[in-house]
Amino acid sequence: MTPTAQLSSLGITLPPAPPKGGIYKPVVVVGSLVYLSGHGPYLGDGGMIRGRVGEDLDLAEGHAAARQTGLAMLATLQQELGSLDRIKRVVKLLGMVNSTAEFADHPKVINGCSELFAQVWGDDCGIGARSAVGMGSLPGQIAVEIEGIFELNA
Repeated sequence: MTPTAQLSSLGITLPPAPPKGGIYKPVVVVGSLVYLSGHGPYLGDGGMIRGRVGEDLDLAEGHAAARQTGLAMLATLQQELGSLDRIKRVVKLLGMVNSTAEFADHPKVINGCSELFAQVWGDDCGIGARSAVGMGSLPGQIAVEIEGIFELNA
């Protein structure tokens, strides 16, 4: 099943792609690789999920913020590439969690995005290499920021 059909079967509607927040390109294509700039948990109405995991947000809320970030990433990929069906697989994700120094479950937070991508592309193509790290702060006090590398279909 294509990513577009899979989203439809899951009943997922993507939010609008988030507006740019600086001087960068949201997507850069080099050969068969797509580099996606860092995204936050954009809600589609201009709002973001904000707060520090371990202080303002618990693990479940951080996980939900990472899933919302994944939806924003998909929206940008769709807008910039014309269709998610052009993407063959997830290659690599870097997930950054705005968290307290004591919080240690960064991978469990970023699973919110990874689980979404596994639903869209399946386990073989939706799960790539990944890093999940904690940050003392993120822009605008967003809860999560994730960037990614994807492979295009031949």
